[in-house]
Amino acid sequence: MTNVVANAHAGTWRIAAFATGKDRAQTAVYDYATTKVQRASKLTVNASPEPVKRGKKITVTGALTRANWTTHTWGGYGGQSVKLQYRPKNSSTYTTLKSLTTSSTGKLSTTVTATADGYYRYRFAGTSTTPAAIAAGDYVDVT
Repeated sequence: MTNVVANAHAGTWRIAAFATGKDRAQTAVYDYATTKVQRASKLTVNASPEPVKRGKKITVTGALTRANWTTHTWGGYGGQSVKLQYRPKNSSTYTTLKSLTTSSTGKLSTTVTATADGYYRYRFAGTSTTPAAIAAGDYVDVT
């Protein structure tokens, strides 16, 4: 069996409808609707060192990958805008610290200064061919 959908097929699809009546009369509706066919995405994060002293640097790494329908594997998604976000230990609200662009292999790496205990995550808004993804927050203990 071969792939019915190739990587290049990701994007917006137009749906058409065709019908044939008992009297063999036919009708067609082109551009009946549209739908997005997107390649699945994953985003990871790792903040280190853990624990870290207040005022010292934390390195936050990660990777944005998406499904490759041709090879049936996950591949790095390069050149994409991703936000680094932080939320304090006793909060439920993330704030954006900075925006980064993934490397050609989908890798991410940046540094921030440790100020308080909290969670770091990456957030990808998505594209027409790849849905949004949010990494689970990685907790850092600041001493």
